[in-house]
Amino acid sequence: PGTKLPVVYHPDYNISFYGLEKIHPFDAGKWGKIFDILKNSGLLNATNFHVPHEATKQELLLVHSQSYLNKLKWSAYVATVTEVPVVAFLPNCMVQRRVLRPFRYQTAGTILAAGLALDHGWAVHLGGGFHHASANQGGGFCCYADITLAVQTLRGQGRIRRAMVVDLDAHQGNGYARDFMGDQDVYIMDVYNKGIYPHDEYAKAAIRRKVEIRSGTSDEPYLKLVDENLMLALNEFSPDLVVFNAGTD
Repeated sequence: PGTKLPVVYHPDYNISFYGLEKIHPFDAGKWGKIFDILKNSGLLNATNFHVPHEATKQELLLVHSQSYLNKLKWSAYVATVTEVPVVAFLPNCMVQRRVLRPFRYQTAGTILAAGLALDHGWAVHLGGGFHHASANQGGGFCCYADITLAVQTLRGQGRIRRAMVVDLDAHQGNGYARDFMGDQDVYIMDVYNKGIYPHDEYAKAAIRRKVEIRSGTSDEPYLKLVDENLMLALNEFSPDLVVFNAGTD
């Protein structure tokens, strides 16, 4: 009794923006829905999971430049990143509170989950996975580079040296790939649909195991490709931490 599972969630992950969040095809309340499913199944209760704080400016500056954080003070830029044009016409104080604050909580959640994974051997974060954001650029509904931040935070603490990122989101994970370009201690395996966003040819150079698939690929051949390539990746590289992005951005 009282023992917490290495699961990370905060109710402030969910974006409620006077209905404007419904303009975007992503479900801006999906994180809470996942939590409710786990709670109703009996896996989680009101207290047996970890709650992150809101990522601070100092924590974000470990990876992000000050100039990039300044860009997020402009609603027009946030509108471009989140792909919700009407955000450009809203006061930035409102955008900070209703959009960026939930993302900062999720960013801290990814960092927390990475540390918990080292403590427990595994951890699950019910948010994050902002794989289109890099140190100096956002995109694809991703404002903060939480994967890069998690790896670099643990490196800075001396807890890990080598990390593997396994990304099974349908989109190419170009943000952290740009951040880790040329870093031989980070191994990226990315399985993505080559026919959709972001078509980032430069970032592809950072992917050590690139698995490009086509639209309409069915479960059996997809899982076979994932299984075969994951085994090859683990034979090629021995990480201290594996970050699995399940496609939550």
